[in-house]
Amino acid sequence: MNSHLLVLVHGMWGNPGHLAELCRIVKETYPDPTFHVLLAETNKEDSTYDGIDWGGERVAEEIVAEVEKLKQEGHTVTRFSITGYSLGGLVSRYVVGILRQRGFFENVTPVNFNTIATPHLGLPRYPSFFSSLASVLGPKLLSRTGEQFYCVDRWSAKGRPLLEVMADPDRIFHQALAAFETIRIYANSVNDRTVAYVTAAVEVDDPFASRATNGLELEIDEKYDRIIKSYSVPPFPPPPSPKPTVLSPSWFKSLKPSRPFLPPFLQFRFPINIVLYAILPILIPVVISLAVVRLSLAARSSRARIRLLENDASSTQKLVHILAQLEKQVENAVVDLIDDDAHAAGEPVADPERALSKKHRSPPQELPILTPTQHRIAAWLNRLPLKKERAYFPEALNSHAIIICRDVKRFEMHRQGEGVVRHWADSFVI
Repeated sequence: MNSHLLVLVHGMWGNPGHLAELCRIVKETYPDPTFHVLLAETNKEDSTYDGIDWGGERVAEEIVAEVEKLKQEGHTVTRFSITGYSLGGLVSRYVVGILRQRGFFENVTPVNFNTIATPHLGLPRYPSFFSSLASVLGPKLLSRTGEQFYCVDRWSAKGRPLLEVMADPDRIFHQALAAFETIRIYANSVNDRTVAYVTAAVEVDDPFASRATNGLELEIDEKYDRIIKSYSVPPFPPPPSPKPTVLSPSWFKSLKPSRPFLPPFLQFRFPINIVLYAILPILIPVVISLAVVRLSLAARSSRARIRLLENDASSTQKLVHILAQLEKQVENAVVDLIDDDAHAAGEPVADPERALSKKHRSPPQELPILTPTQHRIAAWLNRLPLKKERAYFPEALNSHAIIICRDVKRFEMHRQGEGVVRHWADSFVI
């Protein structure tokens, strides 16, 4: 029996439970016995520190095992789809490169490729102290994954970061993506404190300008008696209101925060809230210190695992090694050719990083600071037929978890993302 396999890949520090609502809704939408869903679980929690590449290798092995299991049960996988959330979207892009390299798609049709709130350009830096600090500490505290998030890794033989190699049209990752019938990416238009719109939607132009792309807006529907999808384009984001005159009534009103300062699980009623506010000066440094220690220990364990993986003789045929060898040969030939031509003409050798930096420097203060590499990644990815969707949660403290209903049992607000999840399921090509 010919079957369609959908693979769901969670994000950083994640586990399969984070995608439980996606799994439930897509199975509810397509109860066909030939439609199967695999919740990837081999690259979860602390294993997500080990890098996009090693995470991708794990998930690829899991897919191959699932295909073989289904075959033994009488189901032949002939159609394949994959959806990745946050880091899982980058892992998914790596996975399809592995599958293409192994000849998986010779007998299997790639159908739907989706990402939700995925940092396709890596994590951009903003002109603020905390953002600058994160860009320094992130690569250290998040191990190999952190280095790849901030594009400071030297993944290829010529020192290019992995995200750049994955976006290169001449590389297998881009070619594998191009083979899918549908490529749809979802991004939070506002309030995603984890993965900003500019990187989730691969939009390097002014993200505060109005756009004509399709979007999602949430509304109540009588059929479900809950929040579901609507195909009208939401305001993105709402136009900024003029600043009120100092000491005016509207100015005093603006001093009141529009959203609670603390997350839901720390919002208590009087008088407990007063006690909590009183101990915040002590609580915050303690929490930060514990978090840094926790991240440091996890990163240390991750680097130890990576050393074992890289020294494992059985891993010599992993895609990370195969592409590194190919890239070294190809890039050496290209660089030699360019250098020879430039010197023969008496011209200085071009520096593409410097040339791009002249075009993309001194960005406005309200925009992220994107590197020439990130601009190049965006240009390459936008060559693909990307269908971009915006989710809009203006009242959320952080919309990153809401967009996939990550934990509806503990946080009622996460149910607001059901409209996005249903849109994702309804848009599937089966």
